[in-house]
Amino acid sequence: MNGDNGTSAPHNAQLRALLFTDLCDSLQLVERIGDVAAAEFFQQHDRLVLGLQQQWNGQLIDRSDGLFVLFERPIDGIGFAISYQNAVDAMGHERGIVLRARAGLHVGDVLLWDNSAEAVAHGAKAVEVEGLAKPMAARLMQLAWPGQVLLSSAAEQMARRADSELPWAADELRWKDHGLWRFKGIGERQHVFEVGIRGRAPLRRPRSGDKAWRDLPLWRRPAALFTEATLAVALAVVMWTLLRPAPAIAFAERDWVILAAVSNSTAYPQLDSSLEQALYISLGQSRFVNILSELKVRDTLQLMQRPANARLDRGLAIEVALRDGARAVLMPTVLELNGKVRVGVEVVDPRTGQTVYTHFADGNGLDSILASTDTVVKALRSDLGEALHDVSREQKPLPTVATANLDALHAYAKGSDALAQERFDEALLFFQQATRLDPQFTFAYIGQMRLQYAMGNVSAAGELYRQAVSGRTRLSARDQLYLDAWGADFSGAPPQRSAEKWRMLTQLYPDDPAGWMNHAMALFAYGDYDGALADMMPLLERHQTHRALVLSFVGRTQLARGEVKAAVAAFKEAGALPNWHGDMLEAVALLLDGEVQKAHERSEAITSRGLGARMEYGGLLALQGRVNDAAAEMTQAVEQCASVPELCDILALQSLAWTAQAGGSGSRVQYARLLDRTLAAVDEGVGAAPRHRAFIALSVAYHLQRAGLDAELRSRRPALQALVERSTDPRLQELWLLLRARGELDAGNAEAASALLKPLANGTLYQWHVLQLDIDRALGRDQAVQRRERWLRQRTGMAFAEDAGALVLLPLNVADARRLADAASAQQAAGAP
Repeated sequence: MNGDNGTSAPHNAQLRALLFTDLCDSLQLVERIGDVAAAEFFQQHDRLVLGLQQQWNGQLIDRSDGLFVLFERPIDGIGFAISYQNAVDAMGHERGIVLRARAGLHVGDVLLWDNSAEAVAHGAKAVEVEGLAKPMAARLMQLAWPGQVLLSSAAEQMARRADSELPWAADELRWKDHGLWRFKGIGERQHVFEVGIRGRAPLRRPRSGDKAWRDLPLWRRPAALFTEATLAVALAVVMWTLLRPAPAIAFAERDWVILAAVSNSTAYPQLDSSLEQALYISLGQSRFVNILSELKVRDTLQLMQRPANARLDRGLAIEVALRDGARAVLMPTVLELNGKVRVGVEVVDPRTGQTVYTHFADGNGLDSILASTDTVVKALRSDLGEALHDVSREQKPLPTVATANLDALHAYAKGSDALAQERFDEALLFFQQATRLDPQFTFAYIGQMRLQYAMGNVSAAGELYRQAVSGRTRLSARDQLYLDAWGADFSGAPPQRSAEKWRMLTQLYPDDPAGWMNHAMALFAYGDYDGALADMMPLLERHQTHRALVLSFVGRTQLARGEVKAAVAAFKEAGALPNWHGDMLEAVALLLDGEVQKAHERSEAITSRGLGARMEYGGLLALQGRVNDAAAEMTQAVEQCASVPELCDILALQSLAWTAQAGGSGSRVQYARLLDRTLAAVDEGVGAAPRHRAFIALSVAYHLQRAGLDAELRSRRPALQALVERSTDPRLQELWLLLRARGELDAGNAEAASALLKPLANGTLYQWHVLQLDIDRALGRDQAVQRRERWLRQRTGMAFAEDAGALVLLPLNVADARRLADAASAQQAAGAP
């Protein structure tokens, strides 16, 4: 023992895998749940850590808000980290809160030594660890987002060779290369990787900071390239720049201005470029404004179908400012007046086209130009903040889509806003006006296509897609990829192909929200709610024009995952934003959270209801036991439906289903007619329309079966089977299995029903879980019954949220959710456990 410090001498350097974890927002956790509950939580947390140590052969070195654990092998560190994250997430879910942990893993040589018993008794750790590998692992953890596990190159290489030892299937485990990074105090660049479970891991670029930042090549650093390209110009004006006041910080990103071309009425055209350059350099130091770059102006001119070198006269500069959301246009002038040379700058409001502020200075001869420019810019830099008070603050960028017609672009922007708020009729009028103003406005046709798709009119959406394709060459490369992603669906390709296209858009254009939003929706549509939520997180972490729409979709996804309180919070945040008209599923979330009165108030406050919202409202009424009211709501909707055949059929089906649940009769003939009508409609149209209509037809058949009308299906079964055999849609295949298995169960063949569902390990539809519950009950699998009942009661929100066939299964979902709730209430009343 070392008598000076009460420790043993350090051992020789040993190769170890070092894992650091951090429980994110642990302080807010204590504040939220209170000291007593927090103490219970951390006791459970410590038991969890002990169990994981034993499972993954870890040695716990330190514990505070996070953990420091050593492992002999990096693969054990990865197993510990992912298992720990999953368990922490589950612990938070039990308490109705969101808990995430982040982790960093590195492999390297460390020195270990034991502290004396006396030192440990006075608070020292039992084992000390030192070495460069320790801060490296800690730095990786600090880079990680909540829910992220980051690895060094050494850890990744060793772990990838042994990933078969992990308990997760190969298609569940995801590895991602985040490139080279610089760590403060470490000379060599570090390769950073991520590992995690599909649908749970963020799989996004780590966050940079003052201690670690991404190492980008020169060609990926526009600022460096621009600096080198303009070095010669900077040297020419360096002496003049030295005489200027110290540069000030730009006022705000919203206060962008555009510098128009110089209006030069002198006999010296060479003044144009020198005056523009002087204004760029000096106004660039203003603390009130940022000047729109020449590169951004060229991009906007391209969208306007104008030459990239077009001269920015007053009219063109104003239009560019309107498109890009600039608050003002600066109009420089130079003219000869009474033997003097006058340099001036006007501040123009692009909304009105009026000059709101002017500064000028006079001088003698060409030699005075520089001094006059200096005088004008000084005055502008002092007074520009005051000048901008007179310029409208309501200006925001218009959509970056290609059209030469500014009025058409304004109409498209209005239509996009209305579509985001589900004001479908209003949106359609704006999009149609945009194409009337500019018949070659490709994205206005895409807007109409998105609208018809959202309304469930897949056939009309497909026709508009083909019209948009005719103008594909007028689109940018990014917008062509956007159109191709839609095309994967409309061409009748497998659904996975559409998701792959949207994923490609997120990878090539990570800052474009359209890719993330549509990929999330594609995953949501096929029941991958974890993946959908992970895709939405990047959109919430930066400013979004349609943030309320993003939050509403997050709320729907959380509701489908059974996270009711989180869904309520997301809907509430969306409701606090301007111009948001509400989401009917917010009322569902409030009802499931026990806020019955608030749920009623919220549902009644949504006065502008599309057909989808009306279906959800009917389900909400039925969930509260008001089945007669639900039937009346849908009957009225059927009478008012005339535009979208597919939706009219779904409304008719829901009217029949609610009426039957309310004790009505005479539905056999109506069900059969509806099934024949939907079967006949399947082959109408091309692309996605037949697949969509096939799901509706199969769902109508399942309604008949659940209503005890299986006899009506016998003659139609070959036609239904033919629909499935020619489709690659996994949900259509799943629904066909449900139809067959339910038939076996109703015939008393529970074992045969169970065998039919066995190939589908875990269905995505709410009805799959309901049928599995009924089969387990018929076979006397008591533990399985209890487990699945708990799962279904927790996922009542999924009965509303799942996006399969435009809510065609909603009445069955709600009826089964009510059945489970009534059974639970009866057990509670009888004193059953």
